[in-house]
Amino acid sequence: MYYLRGTLSLHHRLQNPHIIEMPKILLVNSYHYRRGGADVVYLEQGRLLREMGWRVAEFAMRHPKNEPSEFAEHFSEEIEYGHDYSAFAKLRHATKVIYSFEAARKIRELIRRERPDVVHAHNLYHHLSPSVLHAAKQCGVPVLLTTHDLKLLCPAISMLSNSEICEECKVSGRFSVVRKRCLKGSLALSSLVFVESSLHAMSGIYRNSIDRLISPSRFFIEKFKEWGWTGAPFSHIPNFADVESLTPSFEPGNHFLYFGRLSKEKGLVTLVDAAAKSGAELWLVGVGPMEEGLRRQVEASGARVRFCGFQKGAALWDLVRSSKAVVLPSEWYENAPLSILEAYACGKPALGARIGGIPEMIRPGETGDMFESGNSDDLARVLNHYSQLPDAEVEAQGREARAWVERDFTIQRHVDRLVDAYRTAGARIDP
Repeated sequence: MYYLRGTLSLHHRLQNPHIIEMPKILLVNSYHYRRGGADVVYLEQGRLLREMGWRVAEFAMRHPKNEPSEFAEHFSEEIEYGHDYSAFAKLRHATKVIYSFEAARKIRELIRRERPDVVHAHNLYHHLSPSVLHAAKQCGVPVLLTTHDLKLLCPAISMLSNSEICEECKVSGRFSVVRKRCLKGSLALSSLVFVESSLHAMSGIYRNSIDRLISPSRFFIEKFKEWGWTGAPFSHIPNFADVESLTPSFEPGNHFLYFGRLSKEKGLVTLVDAAAKSGAELWLVGVGPMEEGLRRQVEASGARVRFCGFQKGAALWDLVRSSKAVVLPSEWYENAPLSILEAYACGKPALGARIGGIPEMIRPGETGDMFESGNSDDLARVLNHYSQLPDAEVEAQGREARAWVERDFTIQRHVDRLVDAYRTAGARIDP
């Protein structure tokens, strides 16, 4: 049995030599609030490790939306791109994109104080910078990084250019990001990330500072191989669902549901078009830059679409449980969408585009179905099929989906895989 340091007196520990202290981990992420999927994984990882007795420290960027942390005094300066900073502040922030001496100094101080057994970083680009990985490595702590995106390969992070999939940097070099103005159509931003990624590649800061990479999908691992990655080896560690807190409902509803950000790469124009062609009822849960355009598309097409707005917690899960199936019509290289596992945990099949890591997470005919990404006719075909599928068959798929999550995507399985990766990276963690 493990015990937390500080919960027992020195006398008690001396009288009970069998007591072993739990490992200590330092989690690193730019944001300490639920801004996106990577931030949710970072925060949930900290929560579940604490619940299992681990000692958890955190390092992030200061931000007014941050969740409470006892380590907040050690966080680095806030950088929020798009804010109205002075010209001098913008220049200083631009240099921090490449290497933040402040973040390196602060994380070094935190490591010396907390003495973690392992450092696990998530998203840190453009804010904390790889300086934190370099500093942690210099302190002699095993360093792991989860690849929530493709930043180590693509200067623009997502392998999207002007809302289209792009791998031109692999063929023509990084300057393609400038020539195509991949960052928001901006020459200045695209030039900055070109300089950033070029300097990082020349210095080898990522290659030399990371002991092991973690990918939630096999697709990302293969993509790194295709691009000739020569840095740290990978561990494949799927995401998890908190199955104990998500009660399933297997009875099929009458509508299909999408929940997530309303943005172009999510394929929502294709989804609304498919809903109009099939006549299926569709509920959209979330907000984002595409909302007004989607509303106009719905009005023009006559599609049966309900906009549910932003939802979270019990209200969100009630909406998921009331659906027939969850749809992911992505048109970019999704990694390993949490929404699929969450749909499964709620007892619902998933209908997903055949792109990125999505095909790894769906067993056609067993836990859902797939369709060609960007093809509204093929998606309409799948919606029609599920609209006509007997409730008993939809329910059976939902039950199999829930059973799959309970077998392979639980918190315990996730932590076991993490511990194996930490040990492989050199962390001395007692069994």
